[in-house]
Amino acid sequence: MKDKLNEIPLLYDFYGQLLTSKQREYLELYYHHDLSLGEIGEEFQISRQAVYDILRRGEKILEEYEAKLGLAARYQREREKMVQILEYLQQLKSETAPKEKLVDAIEEIVKEFIEP
Repeated sequence: MKDKLNEIPLLYDFYGQLLTSKQREYLELYYHHDLSLGEIGEEFQISRQAVYDILRRGEKILEEYEAKLGLAARYQREREKMVQILEYLQQLKSETAPKEKLVDAIEEIVKEFIEP
């Protein structure tokens, strides 16, 4: 999660309700509705710098929650495992696929979900 344009909206989905209503509103306008700092500032009659400060404060809070709880990172890891399972299942449909080896690989991934 290095790209802020992708990272912050994901963190917002997990932790957004823990922000103030102002921080939530500004982050939604900036990241989800693609408004500029100037456009948000005009709408709320504040400076671009004030909008920037509110956004950065909200982003920092989201990042701190993620550092402590790790829910977004866990979600991404589990999603990657599910994609891998789907790929293995597609391979199982093949006549020449080493079925036992693929089933073993799927079992290993599933065990990770059950026994973290």
